[in-house]
Parts: sequence; structure tokens; C-alpha cells
Amino acid sequence: MQSNRRLLFLVEVAILSTLALLLDFSSSFILKLPQGGSVSIGMIPIFIMSYRWGLKGGLSTGFLLGLLQAILTPQIFHPVQGFIDYYLAFTVVGFSGLLFKPVKNSLLANKKNRAMIYISLGIILGGLLRLVMHVISGVFFFASFAPEGTPVLLYSISYNASYMLPTIIISAIIVNILLIASPRLINKK
Repeated sequence: MQSNRRLLFLVEVAILSTLALLLDFSSSFILKLPQGGSVSIGMIPIFIMSYRWGLKGGLSTGFLLGLLQAILTPQIFHPVQGFIDYYLAFTVVGFSGLLFKPVKNSLLANKKNRAMIYISLGIILGGLLRLVMHVISGVFFFASFAPEGTPVLLYSISYNASYMLPTIIISAIIVNILLIASPRLINKK
């Protein structure tokens, strides 16, 4: 029984990480920035795994997506930058799994408004943590792109927020619609 559950977890992480990569590829045409970053719906499978399996599901799926991104579409200028922008940035999205129980309990109790709040808070948490990783990378590795006279931190925040904020908003809308319409997506039974 325990080995079946572990196998199910591993299979779902693999499938949803691959789906996240495909969604990222297919949606990145909306806005693709020159130094990397795009408006994308690729984080949605990470959020679903976070609300389905909790922290371990979200962190595992995010890490695997980061690994796939680093292998297939790398924009790596320095090993530390690659680690931050790929492995850390996508892994921290899985911290939305901290709201796993409130989301699941709200959906089971058919408290849709409460569920939407928890779902959105988790997405905001995961999305903002990813934004922080990209901002840190931008400050240390992309400072030369800041216009003269513009503080590097301000440049990095505005550059990365230009695609991350729309990504967070779009993800919140889609995940809320999916989970309210079909709470079975996060129920493993």
C-alpha cells in the first residue's frame, strides 16, 4: 500500500512537471523578455501538486521543472545564476503547499469562497518567492542591463515583476477555476 502511494506520487510529479514544461513552452509567446522571463501558465501544475500532495508535491514538481528548464531552455550565464533562476526559482513555487490543508478542507466542506482565498494566497506566496529569486539573480548577474542612473535593485524588481505579476494573476484565476469546478483534482482517492 505504501509503495503504491509512493509510486503514484513519483508518477504524478513526473507527469505534472512535464505538463508544466509544455505549458511554459506553449504560453511563453505572450510576453518573452530579452534577458529571460515570460508570462506563462507553467506554474499551474506546481500549484495543483502543492494542493494535492502538500509541500513535498509542490517542491518536488517545482524542482523537476527547474531541472527540465535548465536542460532544455537554458539561459545560464553563470552557474550560481543558473541555480537561482532555475532550480531555486521553480522549487520555491512549491511553498504554496503550505496551504495544502486549508485548501483541501475548504473544498471538502464546499466552502468555495474560503477555498478561493487559500488557493490565491498559496499562489501569491509561491509566485512572490519565485519573483524574489529572479530579483536576486538580476541584482547580482544582470546589473549591466540597468539603465544608467537606475538603481540595480529597482531595475531588477521592475524587470522581473513585469512578467511575474501577470503570471501570478493568470495562474490564480486558472487554478481557482479548475479547483472550484473540479475539487477531485486534489483529492487522491
